Parts: sequence; C-alpha cells; structure tokens
Amino acid sequence: MSASRCCLSPCPLAIAIAIAALLPFAPAFAQDTTGEARQDAVTLDAVQVTAQRRVENVRDVPVSVTAIDGEKLNVLASGGEDVRFLSGRVPSLNIESSFGRAFPRFYIRGLGNTDFDLNASQPVSLIYDDVVQENPILKGFPVFDLDQIEVLRGPQGTLFGRNTPAGVVKFESRKPSQETDGYAQVSYGSHDSLNVEGAIGGALSPNWSARAAVLYQKRDDWVDNTHAPGPEDKLEGYEEMAARLQLLYENQNGFSALFNVHARDLGGTARLFRANLFRKGSNDFADHYQRDQVAIDGSNFQKLESQGASARLSWDLGRTTLYSITGYESVDTLSRGDIDGGFGAAFLGPGNSGPGVIPFAAESADGLPDHSQFSQEFRVESNEWGRFDWQAGLFYFDEDITVDSFNYDSLAGGVQNGHAQQAQRNKAWAVFASGEYDVGEAFKLRGGLRYTQDKKNFSASVLQAAPFGTPVSGPFPVKTDANDVSWDLSGTYALNPDVNLYARVAKGFRAPSIQARLLFSPMPSIADSEEVVSYEAGIKADLWNKRARMGFSVFRYDVKDQQLVAVGGANNSAILLNADKSLGQGFEFDMEAYLTPDLLVTLGSSYNDTEIDDDALAVAVCGATFFAPAHCTVTDPTAVTPNGTTVAFIDGNPLPQAPKWIHNLTARWGVPVGDGEFFVYTDWAYRGEINFFLYEAREFTGKPLVEGGLRVGYNWEAGNYELALFGRNILDEERAVGGIDFNNLVGFINEPRTWGLEFTARF
Repeated sequence: MSASRCCLSPCPLAIAIAIAALLPFAPAFAQDTTGEARQDAVTLDAVQVTAQRRVENVRDVPVSVTAIDGEKLNVLASGGEDVRFLSGRVPSLNIESSFGRAFPRFYIRGLGNTDFDLNASQPVSLIYDDVVQENPILKGFPVFDLDQIEVLRGPQGTLFGRNTPAGVVKFESRKPSQETDGYAQVSYGSHDSLNVEGAIGGALSPNWSARAAVLYQKRDDWVDNTHAPGPEDKLEGYEEMAARLQLLYENQNGFSALFNVHARDLGGTARLFRANLFRKGSNDFADHYQRDQVAIDGSNFQKLESQGASARLSWDLGRTTLYSITGYESVDTLSRGDIDGGFGAAFLGPGNSGPGVIPFAAESADGLPDHSQFSQEFRVESNEWGRFDWQAGLFYFDEDITVDSFNYDSLAGGVQNGHAQQAQRNKAWAVFASGEYDVGEAFKLRGGLRYTQDKKNFSASVLQAAPFGTPVSGPFPVKTDANDVSWDLSGTYALNPDVNLYARVAKGFRAPSIQARLLFSPMPSIADSEEVVSYEAGIKADLWNKRARMGFSVFRYDVKDQQLVAVGGANNSAILLNADKSLGQGFEFDMEAYLTPDLLVTLGSSYNDTEIDDDALAVAVCGATFFAPAHCTVTDPTAVTPNGTTVAFIDGNPLPQAPKWIHNLTARWGVPVGDGEFFVYTDWAYRGEINFFLYEAREFTGKPLVEGGLRVGYNWEAGNYELALFGRNILDEERAVGGIDFNNLVGFINEPRTWGLEFTARF
C-alpha cells in the first residue's frame, strides 16, 4: 500500500499498531472512570482455550488464537449454514469449496490447498473432539451443539502435528454432565429452508452421564435449469441429517471416560458451475448471468454418509495425568456435476450449445467407495510441578482410502465413458514433548519437539478409457517415506496483571502428497514434503476493568518446497508440484468490548501478504487448447511449450484464495422489555480480492466480498426462550468465489440472501 493511499483514509495496520502501542497505558486510562460507572459496567468472562492441550486463559497462550462460542456461534450458523460460515469471521481465515457443503477447503494466513481431489491433503488441520479429520470430506461435518470453536494460526506441529503448517481449526462438542440440560431449536426461512436441532443431557447414575444431539436441515431447489430436456429441472437444494451421542463415566479415583459416536447423511445438489460466467477481459458477470437460472445438460447430485466414534480416557495419577484418545472415522460419498456449466458443444453447430462458447462437454463424478481412518494418541502431562510443567506423548495414524473418478458423455444422455481409481494406505506415527518453565514472576518460556514418520503406499489405474485421457492402463504404484522434526519456542512476559507480551518461532511440516487424475493426465503426480518456519510476536490484554479484551500479532513465515496444485488447464488436470519458496507476512487484530452495558462489539482484522518465490515455476493456463487459444486474459508472463501448451510463470504471484484483507465486526444491543429482553445483533465480514488459481488472469480474480447478517428478537425467562427474525447476506451481494479454468470461463458464486424465523427453548 502506498503512502499516498494510506493518507486518504486511516490504514487498518496503522490503527492496529496505534491501539497496541497504547495498551500498556490502558489500565491507567481506566482509572479515570468513576466508581459508579465501574460498578454498573458489565464485564467479559475469561475465554478458556485448549490451544496448548491444557485449559488456559487465552491471554496466557503464546499463539495467535480466536475463539467463537455462545450466541455469536449460533448467530453465524443461523438458518442451516455449513462450516463455511466461519470464512472471514475470524482474522486470516478463508474457507471455500467446489463441492458445496461436503468438501470445505481451509486457508489460514494464505496457506491452503485448492485441490479438488478426494485424496488431497490440506495444511490446515481440523480437529473435532480431539480427533483429527484428515480427509477433506470429513472436515465438513455439521456444526451443532458445540461448546466452542478455536482457530489457531501458524504452525502447530508440536502438539497437534498431523499436517498443521498453516494452523488448526478445533471444534469441541458440549460434553455430558450430571446436570440435566438441553435445548430445542427450529427455524424456517427462504427457499422453504428448515433447520431443526436439539440436544438433551444429564445424569444416568452417580457415575454416568449422557448427551444426545441431533440436526436436520433442508432447503428446496431454487435455481431453474432453463435447458430442456435435461436430467435436472431445479437445483441447489439439499437435505442433511446428523447425530451425536456421548457417554461420560467419572469416578472418585480420578478416572474418566468420554465415549462419542456420530453420523451424518447428506443428499442434494453438488456445487453448481456456470458456463462463461465472466465477461471476457474482466471479472464482471456476463450479461446472460442470472443468479436463479442456469442452462446445463448434465446431471448434478451429491450424496454422503459418514460414521465415527471416539474414546477419550484419562487417569489422574497424582503428579501426572495420563490421556488416551482413540478415534475412528469412515465416509462414503459420490458427487457428480456438469463441469462445463452449460449445454451442448461448439462443434455441433450454431444454436446447439451455450451459454456462450462450450468447446466440449465435460461431466464427471468423484467418490469414496471405501474409506477408514484410525488414530490413537497417548499423552501424559504434569500436574502443577511448580516452575516447570510438561507433557509428552505418542501418536499413531492409519488411513485406507479408495477414490473413484468417472467421466460421462453429456451429449449421449450421460452415459459413462471413463473410470479411474486411486487407492492409498497412509501410516504415520509421532513422538512429541513440550514444556513450560517459569523463569521469573513475569516471564515464561515454552518449547516443544515432535518427530514424525509418514509412509504412503499408493496405486492408480485406468479401468475405462475416457476421451482426451489415457487408455486402460496401470496400476501405477507410488511409495513415499518421509520423516521430520517439528518444533516451537515461545516466551510470554506479563507487562502487568492485565497485559501480556509474547513471541514465538515455530517449524511445521506436511508430508508428501500423491494424486492421480488419470482420466485427464497420463501419470500420478507427487509433491515432496514442505516445511514452514514462522516468526510471530504479539500482545494480549484485558482492558477497562475487564470490559474489553484484545489481541494483536505480527508474523512472517517462509515455506520451503511448498506443495501447490496446478488445477485445470486444457485437460482439467490437477498436477502436484513444489515451489522453491513461498513467503507470507502480516498481522491479526481481535477485540471484544462492552461499549455500554447494553452494547457488545467485536472487531477483527487481518492483513496477509503472500508471494510465490520461484523464478522457473510455470503452470498451464485456462482454455481448451485442443480447439482454441486460452479463453481467459492471463496477465503473467507466458510461453508456449513444444507440445503447444500455453504456460504462465507465476513467480511473485500471491497464493490462491489468499485475500490480503479480512475484516469482521459484530454488534449486539439489548434492552429490557417486560419480563425479557429485546435485542438486535448484526455481523459483517469483508474479504478482499483473491486469485482463484496460481496464475493471474483478469477473469479469475475474485472481487472483494462483503456479507452482512442481522438478527432481531426477544428472549424471556432469563434467556431460556427466544424468538428471532434473522437474515444472512442481507445486502444480497453476488460474487464469484471460485472457478474452473480448463474450458470456458466457468465459475461458481456465493450463497444468496436468506431470511428466516427461529424459535429456541433451553432447559
């Protein structure tokens, strides 16, 4: 950002630095308030997190972390939103999907993976109830009956370890207790959407307690298919069910066991692609675009079933506590879509294809017919050993997966004309240790090490040849064997009882990845291990007699051999590759404050500047080169290879799906009315401009996106009953959030504006 531009309006970076600089003096400022005002003021409860595998006040944790719980979590998920509702609602977090509700892709500080393959690995790990959800399909499990969500930014390779160089998103369900409690919630809204969820828990005996939670969500199709005849008339509906049952055993000898079984069933529309969504030469929507209409000749559906179970055991042994965490997950899914986003093909003659130019038809499906994941962790931690406390453990991971990829001929009624299969067995184990030492009253040091070994045994075959692909062939075996040592070192200094300064350096690791889109490229591709070293410093504080809290951090990271995927090109291939280096730097700012006893405001902001640093790295660009030159307007330097493929050199480009700016704001105002409270809650998120792919093109540059939410309601009987009107994307912003680049400027868009009415009863 230039100095002249910054002078036109306040720079968020300058504002954040100024706030951070004033924090040491905040307690002194607070002393100027009157005693009466302090007595009447509402204070914030302490936020407890488990970012370091222990329950701690977020202020004491030397990591950039944001926690979401309570009413804020319920508001953001209003009306059946899937996990993508978190995107932009937390500094440095972006989430998108080309599979709709089933396959979220997470990005923290710009680090993520745009790969759509069901065998893809991601550098952001999702931990649900202490069990890693490795396959990207597992990461989409519905969000309901949760205590808290924590977003841990930066490498978390010591205590979590499993592919966490970018960070961790951690979900924690509400646990059973001896106290009977629960809730029931129902909402109805736009497009005949219905959301029903509830939970009940309590004691079964003096030692046993249980909690059961269920979720049902549906939305009717609201997008018309204007092409007829076709296999689909209406699209974008879904129906989803999920359930979780937990049993907790506790005795007086310090032993506890928490058992968890859960399942999910999803059916409906896959991601809806739109042909020639962009006007050539710009990222404006084409004239024919209408949000509630498409014209496709291929099938579009998605179905998913998943099951899982876990056992979390703990033994209080006096000076130490031993933990055992066992997890099992399995998922079966199939997603089919019209990838070209239109109908017909240009070679059929005028009027036989559209909208716009459709060089050739593309319809495909991907599925997981077989999948199982087993994980086991043993961990022992010290119990208040004085100036030094520690924890150490062992981790084992075993995943067996089969991926089916199908191709279909839309011009012949959708007959299958291609089938390839991948199979992979992934075994990994790790040993780790971490410790904290109180150097003095105000200064604490933490550090940790983790040794990981990761082995993959992979094979791929073409079982039925497809047009423009390889013939029946294979198997093509691939084996990888990698080991690495991750580590972190941090220090925390208490400037005063309310303000902590911290600094951290950490190294993360992601194991090699293997992928084979054999229907479109002849051989499997492999990306070697990547390593991240990150430097971070920050300040965390409680302000104004605990009426406000804030966190501010600055960071820089260097990625060696970053795993990237070149998605698309002429053959719709997905090629894994390594960049020599990638760089990122920026800041995060979080604040929560009672501006008045009736007005609670939260504010978040982040700046992420990312760059690919590899002079020789080039990737194929958009367009079906079988028929025509590139269909998009590439702004990178380009070259034509001997086989006629146009490639772009991507040195200096930002990472894909990595917005420089993310801002979010919520405000809740409530006033007593009768025996209850009338309230207004609004939330806003801004995501800056993004690149959809590794190369830069005018059409495939996503415009900034602003989405707002509104909730107006009344609660009574101490908040046990609530009736509220809610709206999501209330400005009805329409933006492309991703694209398919192999064919004809295909893109997909954000969710539409929705309104609804919700009733909640708690007991």
